[in-house]
Amino acid sequence: MEYDIPHAVVAEGIVNAIAHRDYTSNASVQVMLFADRLEIWNPGGLPPTLSLESLRKPHASHPANPLIAEPLFLAKYIEKAGTGTLDMIQLCRKHGLKEPEFRLDDGSFVLVLRRKVEVEEVTPEVTPEVTPEVTPEVLLINTIIGEMTRQEIQDALQLKDSEHFRKRYLLPALEAGLIEMTIPDKPTSRKQKYRVTEKGHISKAKK
Repeated sequence: MEYDIPHAVVAEGIVNAIAHRDYTSNASVQVMLFADRLEIWNPGGLPPTLSLESLRKPHASHPANPLIAEPLFLAKYIEKAGTGTLDMIQLCRKHGLKEPEFRLDDGSFVLVLRRKVEVEEVTPEVTPEVTPEVTPEVLLINTIIGEMTRQEIQDALQLKDSEHFRKRYLLPALEAGLIEMTIPDKPTSRKQKYRVTEKGHISKAKK
């Protein structure tokens, strides 16, 4: 079977997230598949000796959790010499994919792996329909049934980090007009709930 992204690259990204995440955080490692990419989020940042740019060059290994990294190394899930990111870059190039993207976002280290997207030819008479991207706010409106509290939505999405949920899911959906508050004049009310707007329902129908 041929994968959009090499299996070894995805495995390396997930194992790295487990080995290097910040275990003092209540946030979870998240693996999100979109139409054009795969994103792996893990709470935490880089050690002071490393930068995002240095991940693209030969560098020393600085595991955030050596007691976890050691058995993963012995089981041959990871390399100890800090070559994981370089291997991912090389494999993506070999398979004609864009290089992996690394960034720090909202207290998390993010790995973005671009998928090989097939481009279909269309005749001038046919208008191609753009497939909506499965963004966090789209996942959110597809989760809401009737009227739900913030905690009910967060639990339904299986998200533990409240701040991450607020910034990545709730606020974008509110700003896009996909959802609305049931008590808009009292945004901090304990009885506050959220429901999908007409615009949100239209977005749902297009999926």
